[in-house]
Amino acid sequence: MSNLRSHVLLVLGTALVFVLSLWINEEVFTHTEFVRGVNWIYLPSGVRLLSTLLLGGDGALGLLLASWLVNFFYFFPHDPIRAFAGGIIATIAPYAVYRLAREWFGLKASLANLTPRRLLLLAVAYSVANPLLHHIWFALRGDSQNLVEGFFLMFIGDLLGALIVLYASKLVLTLVSRRIGTDASER
Repeated sequence: MSNLRSHVLLVLGTALVFVLSLWINEEVFTHTEFVRGVNWIYLPSGVRLLSTLLLGGDGALGLLLASWLVNFFYFFPHDPIRAFAGGIIATIAPYAVYRLAREWFGLKASLANLTPRRLLLLAVAYSVANPLLHHIWFALRGDSQNLVEGFFLMFIGDLLGALIVLYASKLVLTLVSRRIGTDASER
């Protein structure tokens, strides 16, 4: 039962952090919005990538639930197909990058083996995959207006948001691990 409880807490915690990042992004970067949900700086993209890198499937499930929640009730309440597909697409891209990181880099949960260069590579990979999947969906639905411009803006917003969140998290994890190491050596 404890194992199930921890998975549920990780899923719900991820969903909560993602929704919180959306709220912060709406408050701080609302003036940078190109179209609904596409900003020049989009912090939730960093939370998506970090959640899957740290938590794998639990993070992806939390993102899926949170994405559906905000898509159905906030972004696209009158377009259930877009809300449903958008939640899936927004979850597939960071999870795919997580799987690649495990395969290519032997990803560790602490992100200790992810160098700044590797983090940059993963951020770029995610920032290409996410708008690419979204814009393929848009094109398949017949919404081909501003595809190139929308892709570029979504790429930039996802990349900047991912870099801010990833490097800030890497810094915090490094400082915490050094502090724990210093405290242990003083005993």
